[in-house]
Amino acid sequence: MKKLLIATGNNDKLLEIKNYFNDFLTKYKISLFSQKDFPGINVIEDGKTIEENALKKAKEFQLYSKIPSLADDTGLFVEALNGEPGVYSARYSGENATYLDNINKLLFNMKGEKNRKAKFITVLIFYDGKNIIKSVGECDGIILEIMSGSLGFGYDPIFFVPEIKKTFSEMTLEEKNSISHRGKALFDMKKKIIKFYENYQ
Repeated sequence: MKKLLIATGNNDKLLEIKNYFNDFLTKYKISLFSQKDFPGINVIEDGKTIEENALKKAKEFQLYSKIPSLADDTGLFVEALNGEPGVYSARYSGENATYLDNINKLLFNMKGEKNRKAKFITVLIFYDGKNIIKSVGECDGIILEIMSGSLGFGYDPIFFVPEIKKTFSEMTLEEKNSISHRGKALFDMKKKIIKFYENYQ
C-alpha cells in the first residue's frame, strides 16, 4: 500500500496540504497519515532556520513511522522587524501562543511603522529513509494594521496580498493555495515526488 505521512499535528495546515494533494493522492492510491495516527511522535523544533526544522521533522517522523514523510515549516518575515518573527512565527508570543496572541504581538511591534512589507516562506522536505527532496515557496505581502477576514489561520487576517487585493483570510482555500507560499511549495513538491510514487512498492 502506498503511504504518505504529513508531519504535522496542526489541523489547519493538514487541511491545506490535503486539499492541494487530493488529486495526487487519488491518482496514485496513496493513504494519507498525520501525527494523529502516531501520537508518540514529539519533535522539538529547535532549528535555527525553517529548513532545519522541516528536515528534522521529516526525518524523525519517518524514523518513527517507517512511512515516507513530508514536513513543512513556515515563517513570516517582516522587513521592518529585521525578519521577525521568522523561525519563531508559530511561538512568537510564547510556547503555547494562540494565533491571536501572535497577531497581537506583531501588531504591537509594528505600531506606527510605515514599512509594512513582509513575506511568508515555506520549506517542504520529503524524506523516505534515504532520499531528501526539498521545495520552497514564497509570497510577498503587507502587514495590515487591523485584521480582515474570517478564513485561514495564523497570521492570515493581517497578511494582505496586493496582487489579489485580499488578505489570506479573505480568500477561499482554493484561492489561497493558488498563490500562497505553501501552495507554491506544494506545487513544486508534487512534481518532484510523482516519480517516487510511480515506483513505490
